[in-house]
Amino acid sequence: MINALNKDNLQKYVDSMRFALYCITHPLDGFWDLTHEKRGTYAAANTILFLTLLIRVLKLRYTSFLFYRVYWEGINIFLYIASVAFPLAMFVVGNWGLTTLFDGKGRLGQVYMASCYALTPYPLIQFPLMVFSNFVTMDEAEFYMVVSALSLLWAAMLFIAAMGQIHEFGLAKNLLFMVASLFAMMVIVFILLLFFSMISQGVAYFISMGKEIMFRL
Repeated sequence: MINALNKDNLQKYVDSMRFALYCITHPLDGFWDLTHEKRGTYAAANTILFLTLLIRVLKLRYTSFLFYRVYWEGINIFLYIASVAFPLAMFVVGNWGLTTLFDGKGRLGQVYMASCYALTPYPLIQFPLMVFSNFVTMDEAEFYMVVSALSLLWAAMLFIAAMGQIHEFGLAKNLLFMVASLFAMMVIVFILLLFFSMISQGVAYFISMGKEIMFRL
């Protein structure tokens, strides 16, 4: 029985990963079915996000220097990964928070899942492009740049389609809330900076007070 359950879970995972290909080629139907018909899984969403972050790191090492110059002394891998993961997290929270106030149908988990599925073109295109970069010359640089930009543009369009289907918004309302989500991300950054600033000032105050007590003793 346990083996049957594991087999069913594995099959569901494989099907949900395969469904990502349907989502990027049929975004309106795909993202609707992703959540409303429960065709997606968090395991697949996490896998796509992991592959996106992995390919982004691998590009630093394995993309030809003709197309991608890396100055390793200025690279912090954790910050480099956070430069994608943190904005994605802020977008998910910001978009969900705003749309909840204006009759958006999507739940937080659904927004996260759809956002991860929308990233699919990035690893799908960037990995072969990374390999391709080591076998071409500068004459093919324009092709490399166009295809690389295509993966980002494709992902951006999928984000728009995904949020529209998840929240059941029309095009105009969806675009409005996509822009509003960017402002929400700025607000979140401001609040976080303010919070950590207050924490650091509080810690500094207690440290200075402790030093003063120790000095008087």
